Amino acid sequence: MLKKIIEKSIARSPWVYHMNTGSCNGCDIELLALFTPRYDVERFGVKLTGTPRQADIILVTGPMTLQARDRALRVYSQVPRPNVVVAVGACPQSCNVFKNSYAVVGPVSRHIPVDVNISGCPPRPEAIIDGIIRALEVLKKRRVITP
Repeated sequence: MLKKIIEKSIARSPWVYHMNTGSCNGCDIELLALFTPRYDVERFGVKLTGTPRQADIILVTGPMTLQARDRALRVYSQVPRPNVVVAVGACPQSCNVFKNSYAVVGPVSRHIPVDVNISGCPPRPEAIIDGIIRALEVLKKRRVITP
């Protein structure tokens, strides 16, 4: 019985960590909108955390830049397993307009395994919420509580 309660509480209250890997801040603004009263993702249990050590889901924005690569790898190594990485916007997936730039070494999936992609430049908050829900499904499949 205790296992079921723990599984339900973990699945319904994901902590997310936002990692900017060289974004133009368009996706970052849309992410911030999720925590305003209009969208209020906290009502679903989603909590924004300031440290990767407490995160279940990593939300990555921007193409992977040379300057951000080492930091992103360090942050990813600090997130407890199992975790889910969500690429928010077109830049983490394809580098978008920043492709072939001297400073871009992306896409993000070349350096960090990405589980969920959210398309758009920038994606609408509703699409980001849908992506977080898909990430929760992936996380639920990966997380198995042993007796």
